[in-house]
Formats: sequence, C-alpha cells, structure tokens
Amino acid sequence: MEEHVKHVLGDQTIHGCFPKVGVGRLKGFVSTTTIFIFFFFLLAIAALLNWMDIVSLKQWKSTGITEDMIERGKPSADFRLVIVNGTAYVERYRMSYQTRDVFTIWGILQLLRLYPGKVPDLDLLFFCGDDTVIKKRNYKGRYAALAPPVFHYCGEKAALDIVFPDWTFWGWGEVNIKPWEETLRAIKKGNERIKWEKREPYAYWKGNSLVSRDRRLSFMKCNLSAKHDWNVRLYKQDWGQEIQGGFKHSKLEDQCTHRYKIYIEGVTWSVSEKYILACDSMTLMIQPKYYDFFSRSMVPMQHFWPIRRKNRCKHLKFAVEWGNNHPHMAEAIGKAGSKFIEEALTMRNVYDYMFHLLNEYSKLLKFKPTIPPNAQKLCSETTEQGLWKEFMVQSMVKSPSDKPPCALPPPFEPQAIQASLDAKENKTRQTKTWETEYWKKLKHKKH
Repeated sequence: MEEHVKHVLGDQTIHGCFPKVGVGRLKGFVSTTTIFIFFFFLLAIAALLNWMDIVSLKQWKSTGITEDMIERGKPSADFRLVIVNGTAYVERYRMSYQTRDVFTIWGILQLLRLYPGKVPDLDLLFFCGDDTVIKKRNYKGRYAALAPPVFHYCGEKAALDIVFPDWTFWGWGEVNIKPWEETLRAIKKGNERIKWEKREPYAYWKGNSLVSRDRRLSFMKCNLSAKHDWNVRLYKQDWGQEIQGGFKHSKLEDQCTHRYKIYIEGVTWSVSEKYILACDSMTLMIQPKYYDFFSRSMVPMQHFWPIRRKNRCKHLKFAVEWGNNHPHMAEAIGKAGSKFIEEALTMRNVYDYMFHLLNEYSKLLKFKPTIPPNAQKLCSETTEQGLWKEFMVQSMVKSPSDKPPCALPPPFEPQAIQASLDAKENKTRQTKTWETEYWKKLKHKKH
C-alpha cells in the first residue's frame, strides 16, 4: 500500500494517495492556507462528493443500478462493456467518431493488465461523442429513478454523465498525437528551448476554429487586427493540410513559445486542456461549462488565470498586461499548472482513478453481470495498423503492478467542500477587482 499523507481542507484532515504531488504556492500572493481542492481528483472517482451540485454515481446511490437501467440507456451509448471474471466483452451499437471507442476500450484493457483479478465484474454503457447525453432535466422527481448510467469523457452541471478519462491518454492516431506519457515528455523537452522570460509576451492559441460558432469562431475576433491589439495571437489549425503535410506544423512540443496560452472549449470540453497546461506558460482559462475528470481539482490563480466568457477579449488583454507587469508571479502560476499536470496526471494515477470509479460503480449493480449474446471477447493484442498500432504498443502496460491501487480517501465533509468552493470564488473575484481598477486608471490617464 502506498504511503498516505495528511492534508488539511478547511477544518478537515484528509489522507491523500498522491504523496509526490506538489500543490505549489506563490509566496506573498497565494494564501498560506493550501487549498486542497486538488484532491478532488481522487475523490471524484467514487462520486462520494456532490461537487457544485454535479451528480455522478450519487444519482444511483439510493436506487442502485438495475439491468433495466442499462437496457434503457442503450440508445445513448456507442458500446456496452462487460467484465466477467477479469475478461472484457464489448457489444457495439454504432460507430463512434474516428477511433475514440477503440482507444477507450484499449485503455480499459490496459487497466485489466495492470491490476489483473482486481477489477470486479461489471456492466456499463459508454458514449464517445462530445456533448453530454443524460440530461438532469429529463430525470427529475418520480423520473429520477429511471436515469440510465452512461460513461462519458466530460460532465456539466446539467447532466448525469459519469466522467471517465478520454481516449487521448492512449493516443490519437488521426491527428498524430502520441500517448500521454510520450507527449508529456516531448512537451517538457520543448519547454526547455525558450525560458519563460524570453517567450513572446502574448497569449497564444492554436486550434480548430470551426468546431463551435458560439465559442471559437467568435473568439477569433480577439485576434490582432488593424483596429485592436488584445495581446493575443490566434492561429487556425487546418487538420486537412496537416494530414497532407505530415503534421509538420501541429507538434504540441513546438507550441510553448509564448508566456501565456489560452484554453477555450470546443463543442464541449477539449482534450487540449492538459497539453496547454503542460507548457509552463500561464494558462488563461476561458470560463468552461464542462469538466473532465481532473479539471475540478485545479485552483484559479494557483494553476491558471480565470477568464470570464463575456467581453473575453478585454479580459484576456488585462490578464496579459498583469502577467507582464508581474512576471515572477505569472511564471510561477504557469509552472504550478504544469507541475500539477505532470505529477497528478501520471498514467498510474489515471489508472487508479479508473479502477476506483469502476469499483465503486460495480458496488451499485443490483444484478450479476453476464455476457450479452452479441458481445465479442476482447484480447490485449492489437489488430490495428500504422500509427494506431504504434500508439497501442507504446501505451501497452508491460507487466502487472507490484503494488495495489492507492486506497480511496474518505469523503470530504460538506463544509470542507464549501470552503474550497468559496476559496476558488474569492480568487476569481480578486482578478475581477484588479481588472476593474486597471481599466479605471487607464481611463483616467486618457483624460
């Protein structure tokens, strides 16, 4: 069993299983009371917490999960995964986008290789699309007991989707993004090319601007123009051209050249978040609506700078001005965000999250999982070709772990959760105050 470490959240002492993770503080800037929202990373796995009224497994805590619920959820799922006696079986309902389903299933197979015999029998549904599928509004009152449990890559306040790590941790062959461990190593090496103070003093973003008219297409208006300089430099990523050109201009390790990097959602959440945070640049996070399995663990002004959606061009300009006027603090925030990503998102921790989530889920099943008639047995050998095969080989678990999964910490008390939320809100509110004062002073100077 891994050694546990005591931490304090509000008035509560908790025992975490990430002894090597540095939360980080900015001397004279971040409160000396460490905000361990960070440990929600682990606690969320069992849905023992009600985080900002977001429900994960808690929805089924009182009713349990019946076979009828699974059947009812089939129209919302891309595949059904059943594990019986340590062997996985899959029943596919429809094609998912690209190979999201293939690499998600591959990731679960690696979990079985890492902890053989430890993953309990279970029966689950998985959706591989972008938007959430199980909306709370459809399961209120007497209909609450009818909600089907569906696993997905992201969640939101208005949905019941069970949040699971996305497929890119094992690779994204279509756009030449390697498995997470390989990609992180490359980004860390790329960080060393240009020291923070030597980087371009602007906010950088590169991505597909066409995936969301409301978010990204309108966001492009913040770019440098003859009329405005909002201190941002935005670049469109044409994946069609990149595929034809051999991905020469889309390497993530080549994109750590600016002091600030922007995270903005696409259709919903974006897998780009972890890559952006890993760059040592201060991340300017445009207020997200959706969350993945680790993002709620981060603290504003400790791991990133929060940006409000409305008037975001103006907010981005101020954030860059602030950072350039407080370079040591801005650099520290950037490095703390990267440190969090590097140490919290090890593949071992990702697998432990998966293990505990599936373990807690299995405890809610009110039926004994059996192999569906149309299900196919999964094997740990890959039949993919090209980059897909290469990425699977790279991400394959080579041997079983000699240690068990880390122990699940006890749940936070409600007052401890609220204290954490209040602390996050106070830090966000502080940036608003600074910005208001900044624009007032600028206005007075002009007069």
